[in-house]
Amino acid sequence: MRVLVLSDTHRDRYALREALLRQPKAEVLIHLGDGAEEAQELCAGLPGKAFYQVRGNCDWGSLLPAVGELCLEGRHIFYTHGHLYEVKYGLSNLVAAAEERGAQIALFGHTHQAMTEYRGGLYLMNPGSLSGPSGTYGIIDLTPAGIVTNILHL
Repeated sequence: MRVLVLSDTHRDRYALREALLRQPKAEVLIHLGDGAEEAQELCAGLPGKAFYQVRGNCDWGSLLPAVGELCLEGRHIFYTHGHLYEVKYGLSNLVAAAEERGAQIALFGHTHQAMTEYRGGLYLMNPGSLSGPSGTYGIIDLTPAGIVTNILHL
């Protein structure tokens, strides 16, 4: 199963549409905030794909939750924008929250810095910011053999 992970689109509808078009095999889309409105608009027209999202610090007035959890292919995923866990100052709060929930994968945005890392049994991913000329996004492939995370450029 392929999961497309997006964050910090900041009203860049073109970049969001482009990422969606480049990953037609993605069955699940997760948007990590700061672009909730355009993500809801575009993903509403994608039948057959599961769509999850949380609000970011720039999604003013959004009623979306600040955190989310789901289980895909037997893997527990914890996802959030990241500002509530102060990810600009380190990942210890985020890692602790993911571990408390028994997650194998923790997804976050907010910093606009793409990264993927494996830390003591926990996969961490920030897809970076999709907005602008050097936009990035993430993909996660969940297979019986394991978990593979990648950061891609538009």
